[in-house]
Amino acid sequence: MPRKVKFIPYKTRTILNKHKRSDHWFWTRYTAYPYIGCQHGCEFCYCREKKYAPYEEINDFPYVIKVKENAPHLLRKALNKVSKDVIAVGDYQPAEKKYEISRRMLEVCLELDFPVFILERSPLVLRDLDLLQEINKRTHVSVLFSIIHTAQSPHADKISRMERLAPIPELRFDAMEKIASKGIQTGISFMPILPGLCDTRENINLVIKKCADHGGQFVLAAPLTIADQQKTYFFNFLKEYDADLYRLYQRLYPLKSYGPTGGNWIETATLVREICNTTGIRDRMPRPIFTEEKRALNKKAIEYLAEKLYAMELGRSPAHKMWPFRKAAWSVEDLPQDIGLVYKQMGLKGLESIQHVGPNIGKLLEQIIINHQNTGIEGIKNDDISPIITTF
Repeated sequence: MPRKVKFIPYKTRTILNKHKRSDHWFWTRYTAYPYIGCQHGCEFCYCREKKYAPYEEINDFPYVIKVKENAPHLLRKALNKVSKDVIAVGDYQPAEKKYEISRRMLEVCLELDFPVFILERSPLVLRDLDLLQEINKRTHVSVLFSIIHTAQSPHADKISRMERLAPIPELRFDAMEKIASKGIQTGISFMPILPGLCDTRENINLVIKKCADHGGQFVLAAPLTIADQQKTYFFNFLKEYDADLYRLYQRLYPLKSYGPTGGNWIETATLVREICNTTGIRDRMPRPIFTEEKRALNKKAIEYLAEKLYAMELGRSPAHKMWPFRKAAWSVEDLPQDIGLVYKQMGLKGLESIQHVGPNIGKLLEQIIINHQNTGIEGIKNDDISPIITTF
């Protein structure tokens, strides 16, 4: 007999997670989620990790859903105390149909003019399209759909089995098309690319082409990561479900590993980039930047440095060559002044004096500033400033 889902409404003490800097994938500075546990129950979900799913019994994850009933109230109080930046909100698992907490949290974001990021597996997000359009008019909205295969993919049946109650990919693609038709930035979170299932050229090509055909502007790809109780749970599942896959994952994810070993991921990510380029979309997400922001130019520079870092990773650059870009991005993110003003007052020497920048990256920042003076923020194209990079 199928196990019934139990909902536990409770009053949480906090709702807003604040990060020191925006992440370089989704560009979010804050996160706030209304539920613990997920009825979709994907077997590989990273939210089964202990820090996300504090269950004594990990099998409770899709069956015991904890509902933060005071989340909208706490979110309003918290956002009134922080600077405006992108916040990840929303969880459209079946519980949302009943409790509507994600919708009420979006109402808070609209009221306080906070830009929003949503990562979703369910077309239920379309219910709140009215709010998303209003937020997008005032500031910015990005809606990403988590999609790792299509109905035509070689291992579609196995992947669908692992996604359990998640809506089928075709419904997610259709929802993405509706989102795109309203002028809202959208794309695919191609995460996790499961080894032995999702990493075939055929599957990658199908996912990326469908993304482009349904209004998606980019595809973000990343490998499966597994840790603590999530790893134990998933390996136990694989052991019973598919012995060959179990042996493969044992080899790729040895003891204490978090990501896959052996370098195959770089080959997969490079293939994603190649197919994205051919299809006419990106494999990185544009950073939301508002021209009236005091530090808009800083944000554009950080976006470029992050893209350069990713390209170096795909090119298997050694860590000592990548670190200067990473540390420079952090320093520019933390800089209270506009780099354009620094350059106006002190020239190239001023840029070079920023912590962790130095002469080489200083020249890169100078080129970004010059391009901004000529074209504005929206006119800066990353390809235009690539030649200024010197050998590190």
